[in-house]
Amino acid sequence: MTNRSPIRLRIACDRASMYIVAACLAVCLAAAGAAPAQPQEPQPTSPVVLDSAVAVVNRQVILASDIDDEVRLSVLDPDRVGQGVLTPKRALDQLISRALIEQQIRREDAQAAEPAPDEVNARLNEIRKELPACVRQNCASDDGWKTFLAAHELTPERVQAYMRYRLEILRFIELRFRPGIHISPKDIETYYRGTLLPQYGPGEAVPTLEKVSPRIEEILLQQQVTAMFDEWLTNLRKQGNVEVLDPSLAPAQIPETGTAKPGVQNSNQGGEGEGSQ
Repeated sequence: MTNRSPIRLRIACDRASMYIVAACLAVCLAAAGAAPAQPQEPQPTSPVVLDSAVAVVNRQVILASDIDDEVRLSVLDPDRVGQGVLTPKRALDQLISRALIEQQIRREDAQAAEPAPDEVNARLNEIRKELPACVRQNCASDDGWKTFLAAHELTPERVQAYMRYRLEILRFIELRFRPGIHISPKDIETYYRGTLLPQYGPGEAVPTLEKVSPRIEEILLQQQVTAMFDEWLTNLRKQGNVEVLDPSLAPAQIPETGTAKPGVQNSNQGGEGEGSQ
């Protein structure tokens, strides 16, 4: 009896080990499932496009993200009040015009047209207090301004940069075109009698020519500046190497004439109309 005890103990241990192995196998099979595991085929992955070039202006690339940026920033453009959302095609047209103008600024005199920080801040404060979209959201307050920027996916830094180059282009246009313009007293009187006076009804108080002459002179100056700038920009587009890479954004034709405002827009965009904008 004594000699058989070690043997029985070893057999018992062997059986226990077999039970453990069997239990482990059962757990593994249950985890793996009844069917044998099949090798997993690699799933096809779609390429992630971070950005793409949509146009090239004299070797300067315009990206799809630039168009998105332009559309978001258009909410700050006073010239677009009441025109609705800026379309991607119109946004690209503005970016092309702006690229041509900025290239010309660099060729002529970049520093002369560069606005001072105080000028940029003053213009931004005007926008916050006077732009209808900003007034509705109380942008004059810091909290209202933060809410407005967040709603339009904008940052203070991006808005500052937008205001800076917008003012830079406006100043360049003034410096380049305004000095050569002369408004005569006869021009002022013609505008006063032919345009201003008919706007007043019977019995309304009509301002004197002397009182409104400075304002009329400014209006006539701006009209001529706009006309000269418009012609100049059209020539820039003809002479420049502009290639639109995205067919969906290509205009039907390059504008021959336009009604561009000093804010860098050329509103005679070929192709897509703005309609409800």
